[in-house]
Amino acid sequence: MPSPNARPGDIIGCRQPPFHSTVSIQKIRRINSILLLLRLLSFCFTLASSIFVSTSTSWLDSDSFRLVFAANAIVAVYSLFQTSASVHEIVRESTLLPELLQLWFDFAHDQVLGYLMVAAEAAGMGEAVRKRREIDTCTVDNNFCIQVYIAVALGFVGFIFLAISTVVSAFRLAFFLLSGSRFPHVY
Repeated sequence: MPSPNARPGDIIGCRQPPFHSTVSIQKIRRINSILLLLRLLSFCFTLASSIFVSTSTSWLDSDSFRLVFAANAIVAVYSLFQTSASVHEIVRESTLLPELLQLWFDFAHDQVLGYLMVAAEAAGMGEAVRKRREIDTCTVDNNFCIQVYIAVALGFVGFIFLAISTVVSAFRLAFFLLSGSRFPHVY
């Protein structure tokens, strides 16, 4: 028996893709481009922070600096993966995972890694301030403190870009849960 909601021309048992107006498609492209830029910037800053911490000679002596290095390296790898996923989504106009799962994946990982970043950078800054108060740690000949301050600052900037991408991911997820599309239908 045909479905009472079937329209003429519908193939029974096949689900049609949701309707997207031209305006909605333009909004999706714009938001995908913004996410690509945010994830690329997050990758660059967290990678630079990891490099700055690792090139310092004394970073292995402190748990806080190892945490800064590990958190920035993890977020750099994640951001690189998400950058490639964003490029895939822009080029192919489809997500790597089913759309709802992709949106939850993006939002949840952005949240967790954002908290990891802010905790690591706060611990690194606290340790850097403590080390600066020690007499022999930060001397004119030793650039350790400057490298650590630069690494923590770069990590905080990477966190800011990750936090903004979290807000965009939450926006996309909320609209999908409310309307079944990443943007409400505009007719």
